[in-house]
Parts: sequence; C-alpha cells; structure tokens
Amino acid sequence: MSYAVKEMFLTLQGEGVHAGRRAVFVRFAGCNLWSGREQDRASAICQFCDTDFVGTDGLGGGKFADAAALATAAAEFWGEAVERRFVVLTGGEPMLQIDDAIVDAFHAESFEIAIESNGTLPVHPRIDWVCISPKAGSQVVQRSGDELKLVWPQAGTDITALETWDFAHFLLQPMDNAQAQANHAAAIDMVLARPKWRLTIQTHKLLGLR
Repeated sequence: MSYAVKEMFLTLQGEGVHAGRRAVFVRFAGCNLWSGREQDRASAICQFCDTDFVGTDGLGGGKFADAAALATAAAEFWGEAVERRFVVLTGGEPMLQIDDAIVDAFHAESFEIAIESNGTLPVHPRIDWVCISPKAGSQVVQRSGDELKLVWPQAGTDITALETWDFAHFLLQPMDNAQAQANHAAAIDMVLARPKWRLTIQTHKLLGLR
C-alpha cells in the first residue's frame, strides 16, 4: 500500500497536552468531513478547518511507496538522536490511511506515535497517544483515548454528553476565525463553568511555527 502525505516537517507541538514538545508532523492528504476545496466548505460537515490537506505537494510531502519509506523520511527530519522521538500523525483525517504497517514502521524507528483524528473511524489500537477532536454533526465512534480536544464554540455540540466519554484530558480550544476574540471569551467562560475542561490555545500560530 502507498501513502499520500501532504507535508512532513519538524516543529514543536502547538496544541494540547504535549504543547511545546519537539515533534515530526506527518500530515496525511484527504479527509472524510470536507473535500478541502473552498467551493465545498459550506456544505461540509466540518466547515471551520484551517488546514490545507489537499494533494501531496507540501514541504516533505509526496507519495510514499510503503510504510518503511514513510517512517524513514520522518526519522530523517528528526535527526540522529533516537531518544524521545515523537511523531504526530494528522490530516485531514489520518485514519483513512493508517494501518498495521505504518504503526510497525514508526515503532521500528523508535517513535512514540500520536494521532490527531476526528474520531469518525476507529483509531489503531497500538497508537501511543490518541487525541480526538470531534466535529458537530459527525458520528464519532472513537470515544476513548488520551485527549479530547474540542474546538469551541460549535453549534449543536452536547458538551454534557462529551464529558461521559473515556478520556484522560478534556481540552477546549477557541475556534480561530473572524470571531476569534469572542471565541476566546466563550472558551474561557466554559472552562470556568465546567472544571473538567482545560483551555488550550494554538501556540504555534503565536510563535510563527508550522
């Protein structure tokens, strides 16, 4: 099986529990909640995505013939040191492409594997860190993991129901759009009202990182 990757790069994780941690990001092409084309945004389930995941033309992106080639490319971005290797598999929706071979190949390269998924597909059971970011209107089947990261506000979201899901960390992230200031205030108010949640912001954007 070959794999379509939009981009791959070394950076610092900008969001969530691992914010500030050195990481190789592997952004897979394709998503099941939006085509990635602006003309389809208004009719998509996820209408607020701020990520380009179309094609394989980004930095470090391309078509990888097999999982070993993909993991080797990620290891080259990381460098020679093998301690605390950390790869974030994201998208789009990475679970459209992740399989046993990818998990085995990254573990063979000494990577701890994290995933950022919308939760509409079951996450591979041997991924080390599972972050689910549910989108209102989608059918989420992955209701357990390490980190639930909810972009806020989202109309139609039952936050009380989300609190029953089996996650170690519940994070609220203000939506980054034209109403960003109001979204920050809404997220802060929600965290103050519901102590199960913790605020997370996109620090990579503040720092000018990818």
